[in-house]
Amino acid sequence: MKVYHLPVEIKALAFDMDLTLYTNTEYAQYQIDCLIERLGEIRGQSFNSLKSEIDATREEWKNSNDGKTLSFSKILNGYGISTEKIALWRNELLEPERFISKDTALNETLEKLSKHYFLGLVTNNPVLVALKTIAALGVQEYFPAIIGLDTCMVSKPHEKPYLKFLELSAMQVESCVSIGDRFDVDLDIPLKMGMGAILVNGVEDVYELPSILLER
Repeated sequence: MKVYHLPVEIKALAFDMDLTLYTNTEYAQYQIDCLIERLGEIRGQSFNSLKSEIDATREEWKNSNDGKTLSFSKILNGYGISTEKIALWRNELLEPERFISKDTALNETLEKLSKHYFLGLVTNNPVLVALKTIAALGVQEYFPAIIGLDTCMVSKPHEKPYLKFLELSAMQVESCVSIGDRFDVDLDIPLKMGMGAILVNGVEDVYELPSILLER
């Protein structure tokens, strides 16, 4: 975990979802692989061939952009797949309940945090997938605001999802903290907007947030 900045007074927490609220690399990889398979079917290209091509594109982009990560939605946009279509594919193909289950420690953590802060999700998955995910984790009661790929029709990193979070939470930007597992996707833009930011290495770090935020 790395804390980049914390506001003097914190009122809201904007959580990333995948690999933040759960740690399951198999499911994370599946989310990519099933979309590569669908794209390959459309293009008449084998999975392995297309995956190698996409991996090379991501690596080239990373090397040309100071090691930053290119979101998979933006990769698919580059193949002519609209954000609307990506959301439809994800809604159709992703079944988080096959990979993740109720997390008592996460529930206890979010219960503590929700007593002090407004909690929301800002995710590159569509809202339906987010709802399925937090239901599978057993924490759906703690997120009154969910901003998904199909909310603003743009993927992180982008200001729009965070502006929507500020609108739904009715909070000022300087009282919010973004929490996620990728700096360039989940934290860079919020920091530039004036939010706080905490980088986590999976849900195990999320369990530690009450001691960091509530006991300072």
